[in-house]
Amino acid sequence: MIKEIDKACSDIVDANINMSVPWYLMASHAYYVSDNPILSDRMFDKLVKMMINEWDNIEHMHKDCITLDMLSAGTFLGSYPSRVQYAVEEIRETYDKRKRRKR
Repeated sequence: MIKEIDKACSDIVDANINMSVPWYLMASHAYYVSDNPILSDRMFDKLVKMMINEWDNIEHMHKDCITLDMLSAGTFLGSYPSRVQYAVEEIRETYDKRKRRKR
């Protein structure tokens, strides 16, 4: 399941760098709060590097939840918008259903 979510994240963020913000927040929540990652370490690191490199070009209503220091440190120390938890749950459900259909 993580491999499919990695691809979705990569495709979405490659097409629109602004989407890196919600993906970063969702991945951080899944890792730090739920202790159940949705992205591989490799994809998370790629996402962080892209965000650092494109920071001045990123526009998103939740960008202020993240700082360059957090990205550079490789950890999230802020508070999550309430919708993040539900978005993580939706991603899990979506990809879990896809996985079950393939069987």
